[in-house]
Amino acid sequence: MEGLYGVYSNGDTATRSKRVMVVVDETSRSKHAMMWALTHLTNKGDLMTLLHVVSPHDEASPSLVQSLGSLCKACKPEVDVEALVVQGPKLATVLSQVKKLEVTVLVLGQKKSAPFISCLCRPSRSEELVNQCINGADCLTIGVRKQSNGVSGYLINTRWQKNFWLLA
Repeated sequence: MEGLYGVYSNGDTATRSKRVMVVVDETSRSKHAMMWALTHLTNKGDLMTLLHVVSPHDEASPSLVQSLGSLCKACKPEVDVEALVVQGPKLATVLSQVKKLEVTVLVLGQKKSAPFISCLCRPSRSEELVNQCINGADCLTIGVRKQSNGVSGYLINTRWQKNFWLLA
């Protein structure tokens, strides 16, 4: 089950050059990734898709993506924003939406892993999702992590570059 809960558009779709999809949820890391994508990847006429994947057992609520879509439109009105909520398994849903919507760039938020824990345990489910999307999506996929407090910039992960520090 999927639903398109809002398209915040300027109306001119003939000049659209790319579609940027950001996987969003309630975490601050997904909001940081969304704002990074909005400020660093999108230009006038681009389409930014906010994808919120919910478990098949949960009820799909449009309020999160609608509020984030409104925030994006307020920050950068020249970019069209669509908000999409889809129920299903997270990885399969993200990868199928990338194909279905012909996404140019996929952006996911990453969390900082504790070095000691990452040596002893497997990566968290969210880190596994980011790595599987980076390696399996049919488009450029970027994992974005905001640097810790007091340090500006972002750590960027792609298929070709790991832990690239972007000062911005």
